[in-house]
Amino acid sequence: MQPLWAGKPVSYLMRLRCSRAPSEPAHFPAPAAGCGTYWEDKGRLERIMRAILCEILLLTPIAAWAQTATSRPAFDVATVKVDPCGGQRSNRQSADQLISTDQTLKQLVVLAYSVQPYQVTGPAWMESACFDITGKYPPGTKSDDRWRMMRTLLEDRFHLAVHRDTKDMTGYALVVAKTGFKLKRSEPGEASTSGGNQGHVWTFSAHRIPMSTLAYEIADSLGDVVVDRTSLDGVYDFQLRWASDDMSAAGGANPAPSLFTALQDALGLTLQRQKVPVPVIVVDSIDRAPSEN
Repeated sequence: MQPLWAGKPVSYLMRLRCSRAPSEPAHFPAPAAGCGTYWEDKGRLERIMRAILCEILLLTPIAAWAQTATSRPAFDVATVKVDPCGGQRSNRQSADQLISTDQTLKQLVVLAYSVQPYQVTGPAWMESACFDITGKYPPGTKSDDRWRMMRTLLEDRFHLAVHRDTKDMTGYALVVAKTGFKLKRSEPGEASTSGGNQGHVWTFSAHRIPMSTLAYEIADSLGDVVVDRTSLDGVYDFQLRWASDDMSAAGGANPAPSLFTALQDALGLTLQRQKVPVPVIVVDSIDRAPSEN
């Protein structure tokens, strides 16, 4: 955004003030021919100054927004303790805090960036260094910011530094089936998911999620690379249920279909085995031990 006076010659700016007040010293230039009265020119100057002031005020919120956009969500209070590894690994979230137990440093990076383990590369020792972390959320924390707070903690306490890259891997592309996509878009809003592995059956209930989140869940279930290639924008509500192993829960009263069948019948999607470009997080540096609580 250029100011009103940008690129204007000095002669133009001088013409804005082409008459002098009666009280001005004689060394001020005399009014040019065709200029208005002193009070007309004074009014013109005041209008220009008001325009300049408006531009300054318009630029101020932009600078404030840029500062907010680059802010880093952080826990109000967080504790980090070394864990000997080998215990019960878990992540528990409530309305006001996150408790991560017996997590390797690599898994903490995985959680912080909301990616799969195959998307994080770094020193091998990251998979044998374990920690317990408790973090208190600030009031009004959005769900999308909760794991970003873990990223901030790793940067501040472990001096984590990463860069992003893309690597071709053999995996699955989640695409629209030939029968066509079956869902309608939902209204944007707070996203939520529930479900997981229930013995021989995997369940997934989704509310206002993008297809990339479904691809992430499928990757969790298969333990394989899955990339969203549906080209579907927006968010969606749906429920899925599929067999998590070859037993297919066939012995029960309500046998579960295979993942491929569930995707096609319920959503109109399918998985194609192919080489896919996968975004990866490359750990450039990270400390073995955190700074003090």
